[in-house]
Amino acid sequence: MPDPASILTLKQALEWGKQELAGSSDTIQADVEILLCHLLACDRSCLYTWPDNKLDEGRLSQFRQCIALRRKGRPVAYITGRKAFWEFSLKVNDSTLIPRPETELLVEQSLSRIPQDQPARILDLGTGSGAIALAIAYERPLCPVTAIEKSGDAMEVARWNTQQLGIENISLLTGNWLSPVSHTRFDIIVSNPPYIAENDPHLETGDVSHEPVTTLASGKDGLDDIRIIIMQAKHHLVDGGWLLLEHGCDQACTIRKILVEQGYSDINTYPDLAGHDRVTEARISTPLR
Repeated sequence: MPDPASILTLKQALEWGKQELAGSSDTIQADVEILLCHLLACDRSCLYTWPDNKLDEGRLSQFRQCIALRRKGRPVAYITGRKAFWEFSLKVNDSTLIPRPETELLVEQSLSRIPQDQPARILDLGTGSGAIALAIAYERPLCPVTAIEKSGDAMEVARWNTQQLGIENISLLTGNWLSPVSHTRFDIIVSNPPYIAENDPHLETGDVSHEPVTTLASGKDGLDDIRIIIMQAKHHLVDGGWLLLEHGCDQACTIRKILVEQGYSDINTYPDLAGHDRVTEARISTPLR
């Protein structure tokens, strides 16, 4: 295996990167490819179409630095400052949750409840980088989408993503859950809130250990914020309006019980691609005042 100081080609860089990350990542191949593509501003196919292309000294140095950060456990998305989600490449940083592929299920189920040919008012709670709100606004340009985020730093990221994507049917508000929209009703309310138990050992492992704990953990059973959203949302939904929540794979039964207790009906839970319960929806037939 070549010494990093002597790496000249893309093929050699890939092999060295994989060797360096052995034992420190469960996604070695993808990590090395994403980091190298980011530095070269190319797609994955370029790495294998022109494997003998040479790296200049500057990019080689940057690549070594990126691999060193990944070896220490820093998430690839935070190293590159980007994360693919839906149709986009979104800016992310240490103030935002890293969008996950399974969250696209929340977008898909939300879109199934939103007509394509008429406006509906949409609210995204805890928008973070803006991923969910931007995907819905992009797919439903007739619908005004409101996104709320309590972190000022995360809101700056959401505003940047919104401006860069040129999506105009979205409004960004700073505040805690539904407090900024006290007198407004929506057709759809969606959220991917914190839902991990505060003492869950997974908070100390992998990429999760580098993400803001406030975006991940929520009380002893992980459901504190979901309870708040369920209780508040029923006062902000129109007659027949839908609430859709992403949650942990073992929380669906408890969440459905809470929804029933709070007067919701038509409750459904949907699995992600791995077969885990991931999104639960419900609606209010008569909005409460």
